[in-house]
Amino acid sequence: MIRVVVVDDEALVRSGFSLILSAAGDIDVVATATGGDALQTIRRERPDVVLLDIRMPDVDGLAVLNSLRSMPDAPVVAMLTTFDADEYIMTALRLGAAGFVLKDTEPEQLADYVRALAAGGVVLSPKASTTLMRGDRGLEPALDAEAARVRDLTAREKEVLRLVATGLSNGEVGARLFLGAGTVKDHVSSILAKLGVASRVQAALAAQRAGLLDGATGAGADAPGAL
Repeated sequence: MIRVVVVDDEALVRSGFSLILSAAGDIDVVATATGGDALQTIRRERPDVVLLDIRMPDVDGLAVLNSLRSMPDAPVVAMLTTFDADEYIMTALRLGAAGFVLKDTEPEQLADYVRALAAGGVVLSPKASTTLMRGDRGLEPALDAEAARVRDLTAREKEVLRLVATGLSNGEVGARLFLGAGTVKDHVSSILAKLGVASRVQAALAAQRAGLLDGATGAGADAPGAL
């Protein structure tokens, strides 16, 4: 069972997500919490995945995420958002969030997102990632440099990055490319270093901005959570 904690200031969101996810046979929502109760609840329940509201009136989701970074065996965290503030999302990604999920995500997709997170994949809701990809004219030189770094990856690294960006775990990437999980992990480490990013989700965003996923085919590209 995948153990999940849902953190949101709205009771309706907490109960709705709990009901939807608990209907999946392999997911157990072990607790829900508000921002003020989040850290205590997460430390007590030791979930595999936390769905964390990015902005709450009592304790901000970014503060909770930052605190979780020092927790031994910290859970995988995806941010819940209505996506009306890009800068909050980018800060969350820099703090180690494994992705973001819109609160109006279709119910049938939520369980797939949680499974992807638990398996070590990244989750970037398509509508939200489209907003992130729009860019800003002032960022064009930086984005051009980023695209050049993506182009400079080896052919194998590009294959690995393309699959990582569709939400696959190292084991799943290895199965697709007939590589051991350790070899995939080494490739991912090399990709992060070459791109100058700190996480798989930041690498996935770089791949999207560089057009590496354009025309991607296969089950991974069609799976919920794929960019």
